[in-house]
Amino acid sequence: MFNPKSIQSSFTFKEKFFAMDYILVFSILILGIISMFAMYSTAGGTYDYHTKSHIIRFTIFFLLFFIVSFFNIKFWHQTSTLIYIGCFILLLGVKYFGLTSSGSQRWINFYFMNLQPSELMKIGLILFLAKYYGRISTYDVNRVKYLFLPIISLVAPVLLVVSQPDLGTSILIAAGGAGVIWLAGVRIKFFAYLAIIFISVLPIAISFLKPYQKVRILTFLNPDRDPLGAGYQIIQSKIAIGSGGLFGKGFLNGSQSYLDFLPEKHTDFIFTLFSEEFGFFGSIFILFLYSLIILRIILIGHETRSNFGKLYCYGFATAFFVYVVVNMGMVLGMLPIVGSPLPILSYGGSSMLAIMLGLGIVMSCKIYKDAAVN
Repeated sequence: MFNPKSIQSSFTFKEKFFAMDYILVFSILILGIISMFAMYSTAGGTYDYHTKSHIIRFTIFFLLFFIVSFFNIKFWHQTSTLIYIGCFILLLGVKYFGLTSSGSQRWINFYFMNLQPSELMKIGLILFLAKYYGRISTYDVNRVKYLFLPIISLVAPVLLVVSQPDLGTSILIAAGGAGVIWLAGVRIKFFAYLAIIFISVLPIAISFLKPYQKVRILTFLNPDRDPLGAGYQIIQSKIAIGSGGLFGKGFLNGSQSYLDFLPEKHTDFIFTLFSEEFGFFGSIFILFLYSLIILRIILIGHETRSNFGKLYCYGFATAFFVYVVVNMGMVLGMLPIVGSPLPILSYGGSSMLAIMLGLGIVMSCKIYKDAAVN
């Protein structure tokens, strides 16, 4: 039961402010600033709609990150089930009155922004599972009756998102949820059973894929089968990254980007543009920032007293790692193109909102690391 008193704390604002992990704060801020310049570059050095919108969104959501972090971790524990249910209701809402764009029905119009509920479900599911497993003893974790609710809570939103259709986001939601279940101590044999079931139904599942999703898989296996069509985007992405060399072509000097050889460079392929302009060493710096963020999240989880806080931080760190790996693997041609934004860097309000909300809850775990959560 939600108790409003849970958001109260004996900490003063000053104590909360200085209790934050400023390595994490500045890593996020640096990535955000880089994303602003990258967005400016995608527009050819002009302040177009995407650039202005991205700057405004990051500024607002960075402030939201601070606000969320000041809430007592008990608040997030007590409201985690409500947050999950709210996200699920929004997903159902998408199915019945969501906006359709490019053949996909993924957004709800809230006037001030088009919200993609599937992005929020990434956080809602991790919160829900962290609370669920935080209350279960180590002995009970592997009892079959305690596996039904986690599996249902994971599979239900994944199926809703797949039906939109949005295969990429459904994979990321599943990865985050599975990460928490594994970190809670569920034996690997249960994952093996699920893998066997998945492989068994895979031929049937493939038959339900949309034509463009099948094309993406075939293009991943052989991009040269249609170099001017389905394979064009990934081929141009690899050319752009390779042409950056060690030091890059320089800010605003990316030929692949500016000559419009590279589609969607402001969203899923933002890393390609950055790699072309700043080269191998610039890309390594981005990887360093992401690695530092993940490391700080893990360390915060280690310091946190409550099982809920630990599971949330470890689960979010796992999910964040998967988000980065899937996007970079996609633009490098190592994974199929599934429509996965790069955290903080890519353009997209819902994605950035979810990531900053998730990071804010991590920081709440840091500030209230000694709080006893029941």
